[in-house]
Amino acid sequence: MILVDTHVWLWLNGSVERLSSGALELLSSPETEVYLSAASAWEIGIKHTAGRLSLPLPPDEYIAHRLVDNGISPLPIHHGHALRAASLPFHHRDPFDRMLVAQAQMEGFKLMTADRVLIEYDVEIVWAGTSAAPAKVALSTETPQADSAVAEEPPGKTKNGEAQ
Repeated sequence: MILVDTHVWLWLNGSVERLSSGALELLSSPETEVYLSAASAWEIGIKHTAGRLSLPLPPDEYIAHRLVDNGISPLPIHHGHALRAASLPFHHRDPFDRMLVAQAQMEGFKLMTADRVLIEYDVEIVWAGTSAAPAKVALSTETPQADSAVAEEPPGKTKNGEAQ
């Protein structure tokens, strides 16, 4: 199960070229359960209202439609999430990102992001960016490949290692 960072969700819905091929493949796989936090919906709404994010529809319509279109499930915020976010070390000061870390920790989700600061937290990161994954982000040998695409697959191979 993967919780996507706000920017990853926005890239999926308008700038897919910013996502690594491994991340895009993972997000597109019907076997992958993908979630968008209510914190991301809140962040998108705030940025749109402040004029820092342009959307083709009002945020409430856009998010609802795109969740359905992409087969992504909403993840609500609970009191436990808020309390965990408040107790996290201050590696990152952004309250939305801190909430995503807390939710990923408590729900046992991997967090898909291209934010290098989030690597400092005790949460499994799935690297979404097209730049090389940071040294602290590595493929887990205990996790099926379909769930752990943190870097692009080698040319000429499928995600299962079979020749194309």
